[in-house]
Amino acid sequence: MNSFFGENVLLSGKSSKKIYESIKDLPIIDYHCHLDQAAIKADKKFTDIGELWLAGDHYKWRAMRMCGVDEYYITGNASFHEKFLHYAEILPQLFGNPLYYWTHFELKQVFGIDKPLNKDRAEEIYAEANKKLQELSVQKLLKLFRVQFVATTNDPTEDLKDHGKINETDVTPTFRPDKLYNFDSKYIEELSKVVGYPLNDLDSFQKALEERLDFFKSKGCKITDHGFRSFPKAYATYEQAKSLYLKRDSLTSEEKDSLFGYLLVFLMKEYKKRGLLMQIHFSVIRNINTPMYKKLGVDMGFDVIGEGANVEDLIHFLDQLSDEERPTIILYSLNPEMLREVACISGAFRNVIVGAAWWFNDTLLGVRRNLEIVSEYAAIGTNLGMLTDSRSFSSYSRFDFFRRILSSFLGEKVDAGEYLLEDAKKLAYNISYGNIKKLLGE
Repeated sequence: MNSFFGENVLLSGKSSKKIYESIKDLPIIDYHCHLDQAAIKADKKFTDIGELWLAGDHYKWRAMRMCGVDEYYITGNASFHEKFLHYAEILPQLFGNPLYYWTHFELKQVFGIDKPLNKDRAEEIYAEANKKLQELSVQKLLKLFRVQFVATTNDPTEDLKDHGKINETDVTPTFRPDKLYNFDSKYIEELSKVVGYPLNDLDSFQKALEERLDFFKSKGCKITDHGFRSFPKAYATYEQAKSLYLKRDSLTSEEKDSLFGYLLVFLMKEYKKRGLLMQIHFSVIRNINTPMYKKLGVDMGFDVIGEGANVEDLIHFLDQLSDEERPTIILYSLNPEMLREVACISGAFRNVIVGAAWWFNDTLLGVRRNLEIVSEYAAIGTNLGMLTDSRSFSSYSRFDFFRRILSSFLGEKVDAGEYLLEDAKKLAYNISYGNIKKLLGE
């Protein structure tokens, strides 16, 4: 029997262990996350593991609610010590949930603790982890995990003053224009103040976006990101868009959808000009608990998997531009039922790639399902590996979680005589590191 979270956890068979050994120490390229760039630059220190784990992690908050923990010990004014104890108490109930694995990987890899976290060991582990934290900081954590590249998520209006080369890590911004989609005058006024001129018409609005893209590019930006529930059903022409923009405060839902379509096509063209990747995260329903949304705001653990995006709408979106005009696009569907369709569609449009097992799909079965479907319906050799999608600086253990699952997936094929070990090692290297490194020019 293997020891608790020993070296061979999640690895099955001799070949998987050999593959894992070949990739486990590769650098990390985290091309989608929600880390605080200011905390990286300031080299923030944590004195309490409760703060490190529970100050902003809606994955853990959601799990604690499911297990009946009072909100006071989740997002309330309880101490981080109290919050940690409540999380420790419910962790054994989370077996199978990725949090169970991530937590124990973090304990071992960050703190050198190989004991299971539960109610009985909570105080002991709390004290031991906090002692270790005295030696750590954000930059030391990034070095510990060999993080080479971080792409934070940033609004077009941000000043990006905290980005750049920080020790051994490239901390770069990601252009995330989600607030533009509603064409809200208050937000457009914010953008206007940043660029220094009024955005009264479509041309000035587009000029502002071009300038912000150039600014992001000058700060090392290589990636853009977009999050929405579904794809547009209509696409305004330039002349139609000019008229719609002028009446942006009184658009019907159909007019707003059409203007949104125009904006996406405009942005795609601008991304292509600048060699920027385009990520699209879709099929999310956000803030479904209205009273808690009003009380706590966004990103608090009240988002869920939505219905799969309409396949024809996705195709229509990709078909707006030719293969030569379209930027490289990475598609992430939160609804796993759409994974086959996305994988199939990626074969019909050049430079369209199936994204990682994102958010609720970042599970043992979800990661494996992603690998299986991409290998069956697309080309697994183009896979871009894993990302954290995280707000926690200790969450880089998620890469180890992914690499172990990948090694087992490939190792089983080797043991069955379906694949050569050396080819499997090369494939694992490219999926874990090589493909995204090449795509970003790192």
